[in-house]
Amino acid sequence: MSVNSANYVATHLEASQAGPLMVGRTVSQYMRAGVAALHLEDQVQSKRCGHLMNKELVSEDEFISRIRAAVQAREKEKGDIVVIARTDALETLGYDAARDRLRKAVKAGADVAFLEGIQTKEQGKKICEDMAPTPCLFNCVPGGISPVLSVQEAQGLGYRMMILPAFALGPVYEAVAEAARVLRNTGISVEPKTKANPRDIFNMCGLTECIAFDLAAGGKSFSKGV
Repeated sequence: MSVNSANYVATHLEASQAGPLMVGRTVSQYMRAGVAALHLEDQVQSKRCGHLMNKELVSEDEFISRIRAAVQAREKEKGDIVVIARTDALETLGYDAARDRLRKAVKAGADVAFLEGIQTKEQGKKICEDMAPTPCLFNCVPGGISPVLSVQEAQGLGYRMMILPAFALGPVYEAVAEAARVLRNTGISVEPKTKANPRDIFNMCGLTECIAFDLAAGGKSFSKGV
């Protein structure tokens, strides 16, 4: 199974904390829905962001049972989904224990290793070397506990996949906060800094495709235009 970060949309399976049976069911449903990859982690059900402190972990055996359940579901369904084993053990158990969890997860059938919360570039390079030839994933969270890496830097350290889950949150937060301040202080909405109009936004969200689909089916929902 090849792993190409440009071709995969990964989802984070928080249902994993419900046990192997729920993991298996969820993975099966994900495959039927066309999901290409998912993370399975080793936190307890009341989990925290990997870039916060004092995360609680399940036992190594429970973590591996989640990975095993996902692999079994994939085999049973004869499906194709990338299983990404994630551990948050670095903070509380240390590097060696976290690496060993990932090695056991790969032995159980995981396709990608994800050591969350690395604190230095050297640590990132080391996990890629220690897990080779298994591909490793890097989670880039500006303002988090890990170094901010460019795609090229991550590749240089040995990473094969990279996610940027919060890349739009900062700009959106700042823009909305500014608009709210202006509205509160002046009673009017802030003058938009973009020339995008409602039609542009709707088209970005798939309006053009919806119109084409409706017309092809003989529909008249958009016969008078939009």
